[in-house]
Parts: sequence; structure tokens; C-alpha cells
Amino acid sequence: MSSLVKIIAQRLALGVLTLFIVSIIIFTAVNMLPGDFAEAILGQGATPEAVASIRRDLGLDQPPLVRYWEWLSSTLQGDLGRSFAQANFASFTGTDTGSSATVMSQIAPRFENTLFLAGVTALIAVPLSVGLGILAALFRNSAFDKGSNMFALTSISSPEFFVAYILILFLAVLNPILPSLSNIYEGMGFGERLQKTMLPALTLTLVVIAHMMRMTRAAIINLLASPYIEMARLKGMKPMRVIVHHALPNALAPIINVIALNLAYLITGVVVVEVVFVYPGIGQLFVDSVKIRDIPVVQACCLIFAAAYILLNLMADIMSIISNPRLRHPK
Repeated sequence: MSSLVKIIAQRLALGVLTLFIVSIIIFTAVNMLPGDFAEAILGQGATPEAVASIRRDLGLDQPPLVRYWEWLSSTLQGDLGRSFAQANFASFTGTDTGSSATVMSQIAPRFENTLFLAGVTALIAVPLSVGLGILAALFRNSAFDKGSNMFALTSISSPEFFVAYILILFLAVLNPILPSLSNIYEGMGFGERLQKTMLPALTLTLVVIAHMMRMTRAAIINLLASPYIEMARLKGMKPMRVIVHHALPNALAPIINVIALNLAYLITGVVVVEVVFVYPGIGQLFVDSVKIRDIPVVQACCLIFAAAYILLNLMADIMSIISNPRLRHPK
């Protein structure tokens, strides 16, 4: 048990170090974007004096190391900073109360919407892909196996926006079953919210289901030639029972890994789907903030994406080690 705790502590320390390195890359990349908030707001009529004045007010005239240290230290204290756009709007309208312009107040409801979309997608995609993978392994080389593989290859090779527009065409235009736009708002009922989320959730399901299904199928087929599986067959057990009770538990490590990677994608890779469906999630906020160079919001979105990806990979790693004791002894 002590070795397991030591491995988990090592993984967590490595995750924190990775996040620190990623924060440097995020800050450098965001600040290398052409133009800044002052030029984006003032437009073509900007004068050097006006641009310099706005940069001074926002602290953009400070050296990069000073700005990175201020951003990192405030982030560690739970303060993601103030949105340039919201602070500028509040100052212009005279409604600046401080709390309304914080990055956290902007991101929190958007992140909640993205988590809702990811949760609905996971509830559909994970059981469906694992079930299809088991059936494809059970009926290996049958018409069902070939058909499911063809479906998986088709969905995995299609761009997300293309899948989204195909679903809109068939489920919103030709057959108006689901709304084409996912205009979620605060206070919306759960049923209506679920209905408006269903089309982007189905799009993401088609995108991620192929990886999980193919990995489940491959992991189970790899174990079907094992001696203990042969013994179970010789004892007269039904093929489905052999797979579910003997092959699947030993194939959990690679399946958990690929599921965790795809769940991470549901949070970090939803940008295109949210933009297509105008879904008010963190991906849509990220795109809008990049357009106007709202650096604090862009940095916060990137950091959340990175943290979610690292956290889910760590969870997959730890769950794989727990499910397979051999991984605790590399030699």
C-alpha cells in the first residue's frame, strides 16, 4: 500500500511541475499574439498616445517577467485577474463594482455549461462505445464487426464541424427534432437545457466514440487467446460471460486510459463544436476573448484546459495502476 501511495505522490508532483511549465508556455504564446487589447479596442483610428495610455492603465507596459510573476502569484491565490473588456465596459458605463469584471465571474458560468455538455456526452458515449467494443470482440470478423469498424473509421476521420453540420441538416433542418442553436441561459429548466444540449453532445459522441470502441475491442481480443480464457471456454461458459467476467476486468487499464483521454478532450477540445452551435461554454468564451486580445481571459481559459487535461491523465494513470497491480512493479 505504501508503494501505491508513493507512486500516486510522484504522479501528483509530476503533474504540478507539468502545469507550471505549461503556464510559462501559455503566457509566452498569448503575449506573442500580434496586437493587443488597446489596439483592438481603438481600431484603425488609434493614436500612439491613446494606445500607450491604455497599455499603462492595464499594466501592459510592464516587463514580461513582472507580468508573469503577478499573474502566477495571483492565480495561486485563486485570483485569475480582471477582464480587460469587462473592466473597460464597466468604466465606460460607470458601473464598475470590481467583482463584475473579474475573470472568475466570467468563466464560472461558462465552465459550468461546458461541464454539463461534457457530462451529457460522457453519459452517452462511454457506455455505448464500451458496449459496441464488447459486441465487436464477441462477433469478431462478422458483419456487425466490419460495420462497426467502418462506422468508427468514418467518424474518426471526419472533422468535427462537418459532423456537426451533417447532424444539423438531418436532425434540425430536414427533420426538425432538435434545435440547431444551443442558446443556454441561466435559470433554464433541466429538460429544455438537455434538449438544446443534445445536438452538440451527439456531435462530440460521434467524434470520441471511435477511439474508445476500437480500444475496447482490441484490448479484449488481445486477451481472448490467454490460457485462462481457454480454460473458461472449456468449462462451458457462454462467450459473453467469458468476455464480461474474465476478459474485460483484465482489459480495464488500456480502456480507462483511452476513456480518460477522451473525457479530457470533451473539456479541452469543445471549441469548434461550441462555436458551431453557439453554445455558451468556455470554448466560445475563449474564441471571443482571442478576437479582442482580452489576455487575462485567454490565459485563464488555456490554464483551465491544461489543468483539466493533466488532471484527467493523472486520474487515468492512477486508476490503471490500481486496476493492474503489475504496473506497480516496472521490473
